[in-house]
Amino acid sequence: MLMHFIKEIEAYSPQNEQEYADRELILSLIDQFGDAVLTRNCRAAHMTSSGFIVNEQRDKTLMAYHNIYQSWAWTGGHADGESELLPVALREAMEETGITKVAAFSPEIASIDVLTVPAHIKRGKFVSAHLHLSVCYLLIAPEDQPIAAKEDENSGVRWLPLDRLAEFCSEPVMLPVYEKLIKKMRIL
Repeated sequence: MLMHFIKEIEAYSPQNEQEYADRELILSLIDQFGDAVLTRNCRAAHMTSSGFIVNEQRDKTLMAYHNIYQSWAWTGGHADGESELLPVALREAMEETGITKVAAFSPEIASIDVLTVPAHIKRGKFVSAHLHLSVCYLLIAPEDQPIAAKEDENSGVRWLPLDRLAEFCSEPVMLPVYEKLIKKMRIL
């Protein structure tokens, strides 16, 4: 079993009751399915790694308009077998937004969430409802660099004001996740 991601999740200090419960569920699923949770072959639940990208002034976040969810959202993707999840978050941030300069505030996980994914069609194939075992990292990027959509995943990329995310995010379940990340970012 690839241990890096397990140790990172075990070392994470939950910020609230939800994160404590979600961390325990993720560890339980790892015990049950082993390394399979790092791949989409574990169809019921699998690891994902996201980045909540803020500008250097820490007043905006870089988000993509996600085609499946029809909402402005953080960047991120499936682990696809990788046990080091920060590089996944950094790579997805660049791929989904077109930026080339991005760094982590810290190598440590900033939030843990178990997120439900409704059934949908992706690249012409039906994908059953499942869980994303999500770790997120706080990322920072200069706002003055070029941005571009990744057309097979999103239809826009924008810097959005942190204090107005509720106006852009049409996924109510994600707003508390973003709010706890903003809170954590402000104390760093």
